[in-house]
Amino acid sequence: MAIIYEINPPKIPDNVTPEEINSLLSKLLEKVSDISTLCDGIHVTDSVLGTRRISALVAGKLLKENHPNLQITISMRVRDKDMNLIKKIVQESIDLKLDGILVLKGDPSKENPGDSGLIPSLVVKQLMELGFGKKTDFFLSLPSNPNFEKIQKKIAAAPRGFMTQVIHSVEQVQRISDKLRPNGFRIIPCILLPTEKNENSAKFLELDWSGYKENPANFIKQVHSISGDVLITSPNDFAFAKETLKKI
Repeated sequence: MAIIYEINPPKIPDNVTPEEINSLLSKLLEKVSDISTLCDGIHVTDSVLGTRRISALVAGKLLKENHPNLQITISMRVRDKDMNLIKKIVQESIDLKLDGILVLKGDPSKENPGDSGLIPSLVVKQLMELGFGKKTDFFLSLPSNPNFEKIQKKIAAAPRGFMTQVIHSVEQVQRISDKLRPNGFRIIPCILLPTEKNENSAKFLELDWSGYKENPANFIKQVHSISGDVLITSPNDFAFAKETLKKI
């Protein structure tokens, strides 16, 4: 049972210095510290849209060291990694006592537009067979309206659970929870907060938030009561996110 807030690590400017990296990380830590009493966990993304950012592992390490009681999970792209690097990252995550990893394909980046060909569900399956699942939790992503017949490989990989793409209705969450929670999977629906600063994100995702725009806090509570977990994202409006977390 957790209310989780999603953060994007800072973008890395060209010709950045180590001092500037430390300054960016300090600002990230300050932001998380500001809401640390308002949520149960933090999820750190990995180069969303292929944008070059400080690694999720580096950010996760900093947050766990400073907030050991917060659940800290990270995303891990497989598009630009091989299995040796993936196993190394997973082991480092375990050593840092992070609480889980969302394994996902990831968007192509300008610096590295190639594709390793790895499939997230098969990566998780292999990691589970190697015994990593006994030491950390793995998650896979789900569409907001999944075709359950087409996600059998994800189910067969036996992750700890699934983080959904952005949802917009209680019915979506109920459908996924009814199907997968009885099988022991943890379901973490993702909600994008409806604020003017997040409108471009909503348009990009083709999201209709009209059903919860007037009272997002109540919508979050409804979703949480069904799934037991919820992931809140507000990439461009931290102030609104903080106020919403206070209400719930």
